[in-house]
Amino acid sequence: MEISRVIGAPDSDIYPDWYNAEHRTGTTIMAVEYDGGVVFGADSRTTTGSYIVNRVTDKLTPITERIFCCRSGSAADTQAIADEVKYNLNLHTIELGQPAQVKTAANLFKELCYAKRDEAVAGIIVAGWDEKEGGQVYTVPLGGMCIRQPFSIGGSGSTYIYGHCDATYRRMMTKEECYKFVANAVALAMFRDGSSGGVIRMAAVNKDGVERKVLVGNDIPKFYEGK
Repeated sequence: MEISRVIGAPDSDIYPDWYNAEHRTGTTIMAVEYDGGVVFGADSRTTTGSYIVNRVTDKLTPITERIFCCRSGSAADTQAIADEVKYNLNLHTIELGQPAQVKTAANLFKELCYAKRDEAVAGIIVAGWDEKEGGQVYTVPLGGMCIRQPFSIGGSGSTYIYGHCDATYRRMMTKEECYKFVANAVALAMFRDGSSGGVIRMAAVNKDGVERKVLVGNDIPKFYEGK
């Protein structure tokens, strides 16, 4: 394909510098509460502009044994914030002598995202289980707000599935129903969103621990486009 050069235009306008471009997790992340725990999931594509730098990124990041976060935004920013929360929460757990609460982790993410609101691009979903309140999902969007929700979606792919999620979600779903809800929603987002793709990683957290699943190939739900 021939590229017409505009006289006086910088080289970066014609030959994008993928090597130095910021890596962003243009993504789809999701979490939902059920009676006894939480189920959450995400796609696995990391992009730099229109270039896919990683097809199998794990965006489900463990913070403690029972608390995870799902990351969207700048990969570097979200990794750094998650590492800082994990470190501080570990100290907090040692001081208390008992596991930290999900609410505590969510508030730490809120404080960091708010403090770095002018320099970091980070949208976080915090999901986990504790003995006091059971399964919980907290949304920490860009800017550092924090709110608990029965289910939450985020990332660039979420814009395509709000209607589907609103119409499909039911309170008091079982764990298996939540798995299906998350898998279908993420699959629909991956089909429509060019920045979402790869495999679907999911996990469930409850009093018994963590259960993880990966959907690849034909295991990923297909709708009219794949039938």
